[in-house]
Amino acid sequence: MPHEDFAPGTVWLVGAGPGDPELLTMKAVRLIGAADIVFYDALVGPDVLALIPPSAERVGVGKRSGRHSRDQRTIDAMLVAAASKGLRVVRLKGGDPSLFGRSAEEIDALISAGHSVCICPGITAASAAAASAGVSLSLRGVAPGVRFITAHSRDGALLGLDWHALAAERSTLAFYMGRSAAPEIAQQLIAAGLPAGTPVIAACNVSRADEQQLATRLDLLGLAVRSLAADAPTLILVGEAVRGIRPTSRGRNRIVAARLCRERQ
Repeated sequence: MPHEDFAPGTVWLVGAGPGDPELLTMKAVRLIGAADIVFYDALVGPDVLALIPPSAERVGVGKRSGRHSRDQRTIDAMLVAAASKGLRVVRLKGGDPSLFGRSAEEIDALISAGHSVCICPGITAASAAAASAGVSLSLRGVAPGVRFITAHSRDGALLGLDWHALAAERSTLAFYMGRSAAPEIAQQLIAAGLPAGTPVIAACNVSRADEQQLATRLDLLGLAVRSLAADAPTLILVGEAVRGIRPTSRGRNRIVAARLCRERQ
């Protein structure tokens, strides 16, 4: 079929979603299938990478917390170089490209070099985790909003967030890449006034066959995340909207209630 929106020299930033290839948009599948070269992050699942046609060149550009195979400036230059050769370029990013995906730097570099760049959105991990748990991220009268927060900091530094503002909101808080910061998240939110018994879901490998989810409470979060896979990207959902977890048929066997005693901390 023709690809009027994917002319040679065009770069598409494509959301790969949380891992399950069936959660890709139809447009994402079409663009991946039409690409001459695909640059992909480490968080893109193997089942999604399997959709790349054999004729397309694959270039892994890493990017897990603390382990980058390429720095951002190098990735920008690689995208510009590929577009300059007249290739159809897909930049495949885990989740949604516009949410903690550093898309702005890549877009600026490509536009500055005179290349056309477009975005194909994807399902973000917070939405997929809520679906597996059978909960809603928002809840009328309880949680009218959702806050997406990166829990990744440089060189182990504190997150530097406005914890009092976060604790005061009646919102579901979604912390991305939150495993190492889990003790700080719990301590700071409780110190800022959020009740220790606030419900929490911690999840890793969201939507994949090896997904793990723990239903726990805020004061036990630091201990609970130790049960999750150590090297997996971890999402933490905090707030009353995630109370009363009702796992869907897809997620039922992968969700465990964390019954942990304070004395073990």
